[in-house]
Amino acid sequence: MDWPIVALAVTGTAVLGASLAGARLPEIHPAEQQVFRAVNRLPGWLYWPLWAPMQLGNLAVGTIVGVVAAVVLADWHLGIAVVLAMALKLVTERLVRRRMAPYLTVRQRPGTSEPGAILRGADVPHRGPSFPSGHVILVAAVATVLANDIPLGWAWVPHLLVVLVMVGRVYVGAHNPLDVTAGLGTGLLVGGLLDLVLR
Repeated sequence: MDWPIVALAVTGTAVLGASLAGARLPEIHPAEQQVFRAVNRLPGWLYWPLWAPMQLGNLAVGTIVGVVAAVVLADWHLGIAVVLAMALKLVTERLVRRRMAPYLTVRQRPGTSEPGAILRGADVPHRGPSFPSGHVILVAAVATVLANDIPLGWAWVPHLLVVLVMVGRVYVGAHNPLDVTAGLGTGLLVGGLLDLVLR
């Protein structure tokens, strides 16, 4: 049994559970609003440094980068894990959203749910359900399966990219904080289970 991977999957479950519990409120909690404003109002020049990592949460980009990494590392197990992570991102995002259905009128995009939200970028949605963040699910799942296959000295890089995507999605006004933590929890759980099954 690979206990570090088990710990990641358990951590993912705990983060997802806490995010679900925190999001089941009749309104966005004031503490969450404060965190959103603190990140969303960071200086404008951060847009471009955060834009590039955020593209890893795009379904096509994140999957292609993960598959390329698998090819470079000559690890076909990793390639399979990346493709499955992409498929499971779609499934788990839908499952979490269905579980949160009664609260989706509250868990709207910050353009609707956060007074004075700054929306950066032409592709940031102004309205619609935003829980959980699909970008973060994908990048966290791919990073989790990738981190075990790259040299130990570089293992921190995928995790840093996950953090940058999380911060970036709040910064551009695409998600509230619990949306991205729910995405993190789901992604860690998906990636951890894939690592355990495919190793």
